[in-house]
Amino acid sequence: MGYLLTHSVEYWASKTPDQPAFRMVGKELSYCELWRRAGQLARTLIEQGVGRGDRVGIYMNKCLEMPLAVYGIMRAGAVFVPLDPTAPAARLQHMIDHCGIKVLISHPPKARAIPAFLTDDTGLSCIIGIDDSAKNSVHTIPWAEVDNSSENCPPVALMEQDLAYIMFTSGSTGLPKGIMHTHYSGLSYARLAAQTYDLNNNDRLGNHSPLHFDMSTLEYFSAPLVGATTVLIPEAYTKLPASLSQLIEQEQLSIWYSVPYALIQLLLRGVLEQRQIQSLRWVLFGGELFPPKYLYALMQLWPQARFSNVYGPAEVNQCSFYHIPEAYEETSHPIPVGHIWGDAEGMIVDNQDRPVSAGESGELLVRAPTMMQGYWEQPELNAKAYYFRPVTSDISDRFYRTGDLFLENGDGLLEFLGRKDRQVKIRGYRIEIDEIEKVLSAHPQVEECAVYVLMDEDQNVKIQAAVIVVSHSQISEEDLLLYSAEYLTVYALPETISRQTEFPRTTSGKIDRKAIQMQALQQKPMNEMQI
Repeated sequence: MGYLLTHSVEYWASKTPDQPAFRMVGKELSYCELWRRAGQLARTLIEQGVGRGDRVGIYMNKCLEMPLAVYGIMRAGAVFVPLDPTAPAARLQHMIDHCGIKVLISHPPKARAIPAFLTDDTGLSCIIGIDDSAKNSVHTIPWAEVDNSSENCPPVALMEQDLAYIMFTSGSTGLPKGIMHTHYSGLSYARLAAQTYDLNNNDRLGNHSPLHFDMSTLEYFSAPLVGATTVLIPEAYTKLPASLSQLIEQEQLSIWYSVPYALIQLLLRGVLEQRQIQSLRWVLFGGELFPPKYLYALMQLWPQARFSNVYGPAEVNQCSFYHIPEAYEETSHPIPVGHIWGDAEGMIVDNQDRPVSAGESGELLVRAPTMMQGYWEQPELNAKAYYFRPVTSDISDRFYRTGDLFLENGDGLLEFLGRKDRQVKIRGYRIEIDEIEKVLSAHPQVEECAVYVLMDEDQNVKIQAAVIVVSHSQISEEDLLLYSAEYLTVYALPETISRQTEFPRTTSGKIDRKAIQMQALQQKPMNEMQI
């Protein structure tokens, strides 16, 4: 059978049964209770016809039933599919139909939203977590009924290579693509993370990311591996930096992992000078550029904590890290993502898949035990996602094409240059859109920036930038253009730099550049250019 993601909870349920596995707003779910109630849910799922490899959707806001759903589904031998609770009905319906989801796990706060994607064509036959009062067209089972069922879950024969979860991410065609992870790939990441960040059963991890975002796997898998406690942070707190910093203080969090945006908001609006946050010992960030000026300021406020920049597409969980030196000084140079970790291997190649020399840029290819099995029922996408390096006539190494551009600097560290699909050519010159963002973000009066591309009616490329400036700043577009001209070639200078008060964001907290681009298209008579 091998070791599965569920076995960690089973182990700690017997060794430290009263240890909190998950907490939220003062309520706790101990390891013993998590194991028992997950067993009850698994039995309920099996009674509804769910079997090994079946996909079960999770559609709920953050709550203590969420980890129950995750571990209950896996105990039934099934595959959990987290659905974005804020996604439009059409997108949800596509994912449900695409995965063949017949059973959905939810809770009362989402009951009103469910009928919107319950069409005649949907394959849903049962919704667990709401009652009949929701008047849905499918069978419903309230949580009270689940909790009253037998906890004796029939054993299911699973192996490490069986699927554990499918996580959807945006696809280049506009349709979401389902990333398939096995118990083996999930466990490989959990073990490497626990080892790299010295996790132990006294740690309290803050779960800032939503379940459908891959960063959440650290709290859901690595924390139970060592018997630690995960504190679920309600969505409302992510929009209230002062309340979030108070929660970090009250819950005595020791491990933090989020996109840089959450940390920037804590720094600028979280009244950190009024908080006692000595418990925080490790701060992890990734997913987007973290301007060095903010990292340096945060390190001064939390001198007891270690900071690490981590990198890895959801397809490989995580594949590199860079521990920020304690003597780090503010610089305009981008923060490296460090070295490929564990048993993984990275290779930087040119457009012909030939390895480049140190100091030269190219696409990063990765092979790792943490790598996905593939995209759910998308053979054409799978064919493009991998590079195969021959070993013998019958064996090849399989690398995932990250689509990210890197170079190896003089210290042997990987430096992220930007997305391969965010390169454009202007008058024959290749321009890195992400490089423009790095320059603008380094300005002391710029809080955040987003750079995008439009095309005019003559198909000429036009680089546009939008910025959010610090409070009470009077800096002008001309000032920012003059500043940019000190670091960028004339071809890379934005045509315009507009000031905004806030940016549209994805549910993971990243800047939604596509939405900003669409807003600009509605204001100007230009044709959209995909980048």
